[in-house]
Amino acid sequence: MNFVNSKSDIEELINNNKIVLLYFGSNNCNVCTAMKPKVKEILEEFPKIKSVQIDVEKSLEISASYEIFTIPAILIFIEGKEIIREARYISIQNLREKIDRYYNMIFD
Repeated sequence: MNFVNSKSDIEELINNNKIVLLYFGSNNCNVCTAMKPKVKEILEEFPKIKSVQIDVEKSLEISASYEIFTIPAILIFIEGKEIIREARYISIQNLREKIDRYYNMIFD
C-alpha cells in the first residue's frame, strides 16, 4: 500500500478502478500497525484491488472528507461507490468474506 496525501489522487484512483481499498491509520496507533500486515495479506489474495494508505495525522482534511472518526478504518469503493466501511474493531475474517463476495461478482 502506498501513502497518498492528495484527495484528488484518491478520487482519481476510485474513479478509474473497479475496486479500491482506502486504509486510514497512523504510525502512533498500535492497532493500526498490527492491522496493516493483515490487510496486506487480504490484498495479496485479491490482486485486482487497488489500495492506498492515508496517515490521518498528516492528512486531516482527507480524513474529515471521508468522515473518519476512529482508526484504523477501511473503506472499500466498488465502481466508484463506498460499499464497505469497517473501523476500530475490524474482523479480518468478516472483511475477507465481504470482499470475496464482491470481488467474485465483478471479476469472475
